[in-house]
Amino acid sequence: MFLGTYSPRLDEKGRLIFPAKFRDELAEGLVLTRGQERCIYVFSASEFEKVHEQMRAAPLSSKQARDYIRVFLSGASDEVPDKQGRVTIPTPLRQYAGLDRELAVVGAGSRAEIWDAQAWESYLAEQESAFSATEDEVIPGLF
Repeated sequence: MFLGTYSPRLDEKGRLIFPAKFRDELAEGLVLTRGQERCIYVFSASEFEKVHEQMRAAPLSSKQARDYIRVFLSGASDEVPDKQGRVTIPTPLRQYAGLDRELAVVGAGSRAEIWDAQAWESYLAEQESAFSATEDEVIPGLF
């Protein structure tokens, strides 16, 4: 499970060193793809297989499902970290997420997310008040 928030930097070659706590889960390979809210989703290879299986279950007759799957998968890139735990983030994904040198890597349970640090701070500030007001219908049975 991916938890916490970390502040790594993107190097001049577009590489990121994942937090030590994430490396074991990602060592065998990972998939980077467009995330919602203009971040990059990071899945372990095995978790991405599960996500893909769920997508395959969507009806081909659903335009919304087809559109989502196209955007999601067309931006996907399978990667393997090097011995230092570095992964190159492809240029189209860096552009999509507006990544600069300063990043936020956020644990989101079954995935991690890569954000531009300023974009993450803005998003978090915007969402914290809504977080306090969330009712149990949003995540049934949580509290």
